[in-house]
Amino acid sequence: MGRRGRACVVVLGDLGRSPRMQYQALSLARQMSLEVDVVAYGGSKPHAAILEHPSIHIHTMTQWPTIPRGLPKVLKPVLLLLKPLIQFFMLLWFLCVKIASPDVFLVQNPPSVPTLVAVKWASSLRRSAFIVDWHNFGYTLLSLSLGRRSHFVSIYRWIEKYYGKMANGSLCVTQAMQHELAQNWGIKATVLYDQPPEFFHPTSLEEKHELFCRLNKNLHQPLGVQDCVSNGMEGQKADETIFTSLAGTDVFLKPNRPAVVVSSTSWTPDEDFGILLEAALMYDRRVAAILNEDDSTNEEVFLKEISDGKQYLYPRLLFIITGKGPDKESYEEKIRRLRLKRVAFRTMWLSAEDYPLLLGRVSRLRSLSAYFIIRAGPPHEGVLLLVVDMFGCGLPVCAVSYSCIEELVKVDKNGLLFSSSSELADQLLVSLSDVHNMLFKGFPDDSDVLKKLRNGTLEMGLSARWATEWEEHAKPLITECIVFFYIAHARETPQQKGFEPAGYFSI
Repeated sequence: MGRRGRACVVVLGDLGRSPRMQYQALSLARQMSLEVDVVAYGGSKPHAAILEHPSIHIHTMTQWPTIPRGLPKVLKPVLLLLKPLIQFFMLLWFLCVKIASPDVFLVQNPPSVPTLVAVKWASSLRRSAFIVDWHNFGYTLLSLSLGRRSHFVSIYRWIEKYYGKMANGSLCVTQAMQHELAQNWGIKATVLYDQPPEFFHPTSLEEKHELFCRLNKNLHQPLGVQDCVSNGMEGQKADETIFTSLAGTDVFLKPNRPAVVVSSTSWTPDEDFGILLEAALMYDRRVAAILNEDDSTNEEVFLKEISDGKQYLYPRLLFIITGKGPDKESYEEKIRRLRLKRVAFRTMWLSAEDYPLLLGRVSRLRSLSAYFIIRAGPPHEGVLLLVVDMFGCGLPVCAVSYSCIEELVKVDKNGLLFSSSSELADQLLVSLSDVHNMLFKGFPDDSDVLKKLRNGTLEMGLSARWATEWEEHAKPLITECIVFFYIAHARETPQQKGFEPAGYFSI
């Protein structure tokens, strides 16, 4: 068949924290039989499927150093100009010198500056097609720190729009973004919905609860003083976790285990976890009111009952928050100041392999997940991808309500939507369709609402997968861009150039 075709995936960010672009690289290698060069920053470890694929080659750029907080304000504008300039020349070096000439560049946006400029220049110099995968709008994220009236934001938006329109093709994450690009930017984009890859799926309880055993150290360490989770782990055996126990070769679920709520975040200003903290406090107080408890109720008695294995009508809630980011420490301090009786928080970072395992384990525990707290900016690719990851593992989703999220979350079928902390607290107790049917009441065996949502989620998760979505929507666009780019610019077909990789159209 001649030499293989080649693609370059460009991420001006941490590849390990860019799952969609990892999936793009995998699909280019698996479903189009291309050699794939990935140019990105290092940091978090990518998924093993990326590292082990023989046709995927990762090229790591040097990370831009973190700006010190005590830096004088007069120097910040200088750095705002210096940073993209250095990144621009670094990208050009990798895209034009370090890697072999590709047939197509596929670039993640944002960040837009200098990424779109550098990739456009490289595609012209190397006579390659240029495709943008729109995850969000870069100028809106910049405006969160500089303000919408900033001149830097206006210049950034102009560059993003100008070079975005120069791409040979565009992909985007929602119909809402597709409409925005068409109406206000003059860009025709193909919607490629995020779907879970094959490694996001419900996992078997019989895997000897090895993940929870590995995470036991993280679960033992509360963010503040002793809480309702750390107390329940006192005197725990080596073959026992807060959720499960091992008897011989059989794993058993504990009847008084807490309900687990998982959320993944980048701990950035556009994610307001204050809503979640307020809702957790409301849940704690409302359950106390339902059970006629008051402030004089002895907390030590409650903690001892947990240790003794007592099962409650309303369960303890364990919020596991995964991710890294600049606002993590400030939220951890807020959590320490909360005096919660039935709610506990844990923050941790999980590897690309352990994160889907956690979701699969939580699904097997028949708990509810997850809460995405997004308050700023247009449709956010990270949120949508996290939602479908949950669906792939059979987990219902509870999310902040905004236009494009409704393309995925169907109320009372596979999840719930909320607009405020009070509404979220209501949903922790009451389902939307039946105010008499408590969401967590009777957990884990008698939670009819959770069972209904989980069944709806499983149906959706099993019917849609990343490979199928990519084959139907992304592959035709990428193939068309490559083929017609050769016709228009090189005046030769891929066959005349010397290769005919699987997936290209016959000319």
